[in-house]
Order: sequence, then C-alpha cells, then structure tokens
Amino acid sequence: MTVKVGDRVPDGTLTEFIETESAACSVGPNNFEVADLVKGKKILMFALPGAFTPTCSAKHVPGYVAHHDAIKAKGIDEIWCVAVNDAFVMGAWGREQKVDGKVRMLGDGAATWTKAMGLELDLTARNMGVRSQRYAAIIEDGVITTLAVEEPGAFDVSSAEAMSAHL
Repeated sequence: MTVKVGDRVPDGTLTEFIETESAACSVGPNNFEVADLVKGKKILMFALPGAFTPTCSAKHVPGYVAHHDAIKAKGIDEIWCVAVNDAFVMGAWGREQKVDGKVRMLGDGAATWTKAMGLELDLTARNMGVRSQRYAAIIEDGVITTLAVEEPGAFDVSSAEAMSAHL
C-alpha cells in the first residue's frame, strides 16, 4: 500500500557515502535510521529510478542543486535524493553532479525502504530490476505533508520548481 499525506514515513535504513570523517561517521558507507534522520526536521526528499539515468542526471538532481538556497530559505532543513542504488554509486553520482553537501545522496540498495513506502517500480523487463518511482515528498518530523508522484515517464510534479510551490 502506498503511503499518503498524513502518514508517518516507514522505519528503515538508508545508506550514505561519507566523504569526510567526523566523530559520528567514518569515511565510506554509513547506515542511517530514517526515524533518526527525520526527527524534528523538515525534509524535502525526492526519489527517482536510478543514479546516472538520463532524466535523473540531466534534470532532477541538477534542479535541486540549483534551487538549494531558495528551498532552504523556505524552512527546509535538508534535501534528500533517494534511489535504489548502493552508497558507493550514490556517492560517485553525487560527486559527478557536484551536490557538494546541498543534497544528501541516500541509497536504498535493496529497495527495502522504497517497498515500505509502496513506491517501488518493477523495471525487470528493462533489465533494471526493482527501482523507485519518481516522486517527491515534504516530511515534517516524520509525517508526510506533501506527496507528489509522477505518472510513468513524466517529470513534472516532483521537480524542485514544482515542490518549491508547496513550501
């Protein structure tokens, strides 16, 4: 069952490749519990079928990087990109996209959290396995306050510009 506005995001683990060691995180893949990440924060997250794919690389991530300052000025604590890829791929893609800490590149390698959200996309026939649908959400202290799921093949309602209108 797909999550809806008013639902709490499901529990789960997302993985992020950390570039710089800190007291809390080592260099390399680090696991984070979603419940801890969202606690007391307003998150604008967008999810997409996969790293290095055409629309995701040419439009989706660059839009959020370009609009980072304006989005943060509207009260967003963090911007997340979630894809069904491992942390190594997400880290490499973030470097290639020059996110420079503006967008957290979070991997859901086995699609476990994506399936818990009810927003998986079976692309097995295209040799891509189970991926995420393209969507965006605003999450306030763990509760989904806005959810914009794209129609198959579309890129409109989950863009940085479209989601900024909800802030």
